[in-house]
Amino acid sequence: MTENEISKQVVDAAYKIHYRFGPGLLETPYEMMMDRELKKRGLEIQRQIPIPLIYEGELIDESFRADMIVNRKLILEFKATEKMHSVYKRQLNTYLKVTNLKLGLVINFGMDKIKDGIIRMINGQLEDEPKSQAEEELDEPLD
Repeated sequence: MTENEISKQVVDAAYKIHYRFGPGLLETPYEMMMDRELKKRGLEIQRQIPIPLIYEGELIDESFRADMIVNRKLILEFKATEKMHSVYKRQLNTYLKVTNLKLGLVINFGMDKIKDGIIRMINGQLEDEPKSQAEEELDEPLD
C-alpha cells in the first residue's frame, strides 16, 4: 500500500470519527479511536513511538514521541485545539526529517470542520488542504 493510499484511509477514518463525535474531546480519545478504526481497515499501527535524535554524533533518547505511525510509512500527529497553529507545520516537517518518512499528516479534531484541521506534508512540502480524490489520482504515487 502506498503512502497516498494509506493517507486516504486515514483521512476517511478521521472524517468518520469527527462526524460522530465532533470537536469536543481531548486528543487521546481521538487517537484511540483512530487506532481502532485503522486496525479494522487492516493497517499496521504503532502508537506513541519514542523517536531518538542524533545530534553531533550523540544519541538523544526520546527527543519526541510520534502519536502514530501507520504501516511504517505515514506519521500522524493528532491535535484537539480550536485553531490551527503554524507550529504544527514546523513540528510535522521536523518529524518527517528525523524519521525519514515521506508523508505526514496533522489531524486537528478540535476544528468545527475536520477538513480545516488537516495538514498534509510530503518530503517537507506543505499542502494546506487534503486533496480531492480526483487530485490524488493525478499525482504520481510515492514509492
